[in-house]
Amino acid sequence: MTTQDPQELLRLKHEQDEEKRQFTNFARAVSGHGEVEAGQENSKDRLPDDQNRMKSVENRQN
Repeated sequence: MTTQDPQELLRLKHEQDEEKRQFTNFARAVSGHGEVEAGQENSKDRLPDDQNRMKSVENRQN
């Protein structure tokens, strides 16, 4: 196993994050307001999720 400098790893991560950000901006600019992928819709007619609501209530009680 090779030992790598944490500062170098952080620098590389920042470079990758910047490339991802640039690609995301490019993709959004090119696609405009096209179709969204399945599961990405923001539905206004969603029914509330009772199981999650009850879990939230349970968590607040603990």
